[in-house]
Order: sequence, then structure tokens, then C-alpha cells
Amino acid sequence: MTKAIKLLTALPQTQRERLMELAHEVSFPEDSRIFEAGGTADRFWVIRSGAVNLDQEVTSRKRVTVATLGAGDLLGWSWLFPPYTWDFGAVAFSQVRAYEYDASAVLALCVEDPLLGLSLVRTVAEILASRLEVTRGKLLDAYVGRRPA
Repeated sequence: MTKAIKLLTALPQTQRERLMELAHEVSFPEDSRIFEAGGTADRFWVIRSGAVNLDQEVTSRKRVTVATLGAGDLLGWSWLFPPYTWDFGAVAFSQVRAYEYDASAVLALCVEDPLLGLSLVRTVAEILASRLEVTRGKLLDAYVGRRPA
């Protein structure tokens, strides 16, 4: 299994410092909905503490948790890709503290500093690939009963 990639620690120090200049500290109480699938994706977060469940509505009365994120994890990537709407919902599983980033400010920084932009996009792509691999493993476990060697 791929090692989990943490956005802030994956970026080179100077790029991380520039990104941190845009960070705003926020918190979410336990059981609060952070965003809903289909909503406008105009920001993202890096979790400092606590846990967030990503969920998918499968019926009008049932949601399925597809991933649980914790300290250091990126919450939200839909701000980077059209149509800029959330693909999943997110709810605080516990009290959550996070750095919040305004997507338009980060995208403007990426235009100003293309090397930072490239590093950010590559890191987000690595995070998505890692999460896809984890999801693939879960599906294999659920439907096959075990993973291939």
C-alpha cells in the first residue's frame, strides 16, 4: 500500500511557507457538515487535528463513508478542477481544527509562482492516486474477500 502523502510536508519548505501565508485557522464541531456533494468547491483545508469522514449519498436516507481523514490530510480537491463542485460530502467525525485556504487566492499564487503551482498540482495528484489505491484495496476486500498477492 502507498504511504499517505501529506500536502504541507510534501511541498518544499519555501513553497510551503508561501502557501501558509494564505492559511486561516478554523475549527468544526463534532458532527458538523463541512460541505455537501454538489456544492461549490471554493476552498480546501489541511486538517491539523481531529477526523473528517468523506461520504457519498447512496439513497435519500443513506450515506456511506468512503474515507476518513486525519491530521495532515488534505480535505477537498474539487476546487482545482472544473466544474468546481464537491464530489463527496464531508462531516467532522470529531472536533476538527484545520488550516483553511481560499481557492481563488491559492490559484492566483500558482499563477504568480508557476513552480509552486506545479508542485501543488503534482502533490494533489499523488494524494488522489494514493486514495484511489486505498479505495481499490477496500473494494477488493469487500468483493473478493482478499487482495491479490
